[in-house]
Amino acid sequence: MRRVLEDEEYQVSILQDGKDAVSKVKGTLPDLLILDLKLGDMSGQDVLRDLKSDTTTTYLPVIVYTAAVLEAEEVSSLITSQPLLYQNVHLLRKPFELNALLDKVEQLLDNSTNGIIGH
Repeated sequence: MRRVLEDEEYQVSILQDGKDAVSKVKGTLPDLLILDLKLGDMSGQDVLRDLKSDTTTTYLPVIVYTAAVLEAEEVSSLITSQPLLYQNVHLLRKPFELNALLDKVEQLLDNSTNGIIGH
C-alpha cells in the first residue's frame, strides 16, 4: 500500500502503535489518515474515537480498513449512529483492490482541497 501511494507521489508516514499515531496525527494534522483496525497497543476503533472526539482532528478524513468482520461492523455502526461525527470516515474491507484505495484517497483529498472537508 505504501509503495502504491508513494508511486502516486503521496507523502506517506507509517506508525505501528495507536498511541503514537494519535499523538502524531494531532501534532502534524495530515490531509488524510489510513487506519488499520489491528494495531499493537490500542484498537483502531479507539484511535478513531479519540481523533473524532478532538476538535483539532474531528474533520480529518479517515479510511479505515480491516479484514475482521466484527471490527468492520463496529465501525459501520459508528458511522451510521453518528453520521455527522463520522461523516469523513470510509470503510474498506479486505481484500480490496489497490485501485479502490487510490480512488478513495484521490476523492477525499480533492474534497478537502475544495473546502468540502475541513473546519
